[in-house]
Amino acid sequence: MAALTSRPCEQVSSLLRLTTAGSVDDGKSTLVGRLLHDTQSILVDQLAAVDRATRARGGVSLDLALLTDGLRAEREQGITIDVAYRYFATPTRKFVLADCPGHVQYTRNTVTGASTAELAVVLVDARNGLVEQTRRHLAVMAFLRVPHVVLAVNKMDLVDFDEPTFRRIESEFTAVASSLGVPDVMSVPVSALHGDNVATRSRHTGWYQGPTLLEHLEAVPAGREAVAEPMRFPVQLVLRPRTPEHPDYRGLAGRVASGVLKVGDDIVALPSGGRSTVVGIDTPDGPMPRAAAGQSITVLLRDEIDAGRGEVLAHPEQPPRVVTELDADLCWLAEAPLRAGARVLVKHGTRTVQALVTELTGRLDLHTLRPTEAPTALELNEIGGAQIRLAQPLAVDSYATDRHTGNFLVIDATNGNTLAAGLVGPAA
Repeated sequence: MAALTSRPCEQVSSLLRLTTAGSVDDGKSTLVGRLLHDTQSILVDQLAAVDRATRARGGVSLDLALLTDGLRAEREQGITIDVAYRYFATPTRKFVLADCPGHVQYTRNTVTGASTAELAVVLVDARNGLVEQTRRHLAVMAFLRVPHVVLAVNKMDLVDFDEPTFRRIESEFTAVASSLGVPDVMSVPVSALHGDNVATRSRHTGWYQGPTLLEHLEAVPAGREAVAEPMRFPVQLVLRPRTPEHPDYRGLAGRVASGVLKVGDDIVALPSGGRSTVVGIDTPDGPMPRAAAGQSITVLLRDEIDAGRGEVLAHPEQPPRVVTELDADLCWLAEAPLRAGARVLVKHGTRTVQALVTELTGRLDLHTLRPTEAPTALELNEIGGAQIRLAQPLAVDSYATDRHTGNFLVIDATNGNTLAAGLVGPAA
């Protein structure tokens, strides 16, 4: 099983992508609502609607959880079901928050929300301390190499803002995070209901000298930008319009996954191995001399090489690995267990290939937080290692060095359902 480790972050960005996680009734929806409210990221009509809904439910003070539990099923059950993306900002930074469900049956949604996050806020109810789902959420964050984790010990008002209670939970949480290889953890005592230490400092926690949650979110390094990674351009489509104006036009359309591509760059297309030089970059705004991570473009090459959908363009001096076997970590998301011998599809970037799971190499025990010996099967929501043989080669990077091209999906070949999120392990 590949090691659950992470690389350090080095650069402060004006945009932070974060996610939240917490068990049912830990107050996560209220915390997210408090962040939106206290950063003035709520429209007047939204606030009025929440006020009406609060009063209709017999409440007196504004129920901020109603700002985020938007689905009727969520409101009726009092839990968050789906991943929702919330946007807020301060004068210092913009935020994109993936609000993930807390119940164990929705762990797959947590994986989705955390997959692009650079920081995770994990809530713990001060009255209950760490529970199994807290460990599971931490394991998911470690699995996905989320660089920064914040422990928000919520509902401190219900334990009279007791410092020993906070310190006990902080100590246990930090030990668990350390055993999983989470590189950066900080803790903050909060009352999301009343706003203590969320956006404003609490007068009830004179013993706490750290930042408020929002202050930490504003200051934490947001990680290396995707443009700093080696250039990767997965080809989605070959464009050959054959119009009178462009009789010989042949462009490779797609989205730059990482790095920077410029006119004049030499490239190699993998796994086929064809080489050429970029002679043009077309965009919806017209030709451009360069394109960076996140931009959708069409690349024009000097030579008509074999580079269709599924190929990855890279600079020859920094190529990805071309492999026919994967040593990977999997978060199993299907009801039916995974066993060695399973025939599946592996979707990596724009390329999908048939594959065979030849061996299960380990499983993360969520109680001891240590890898076990090879299991006979991976069950729903379990994390484990696997060896996968590919019917065709893939151009991949280790997830530990490039999150953009080091991930893949395992898909059921019979019905197209997603079975697992996968992370490419380091080179042997």
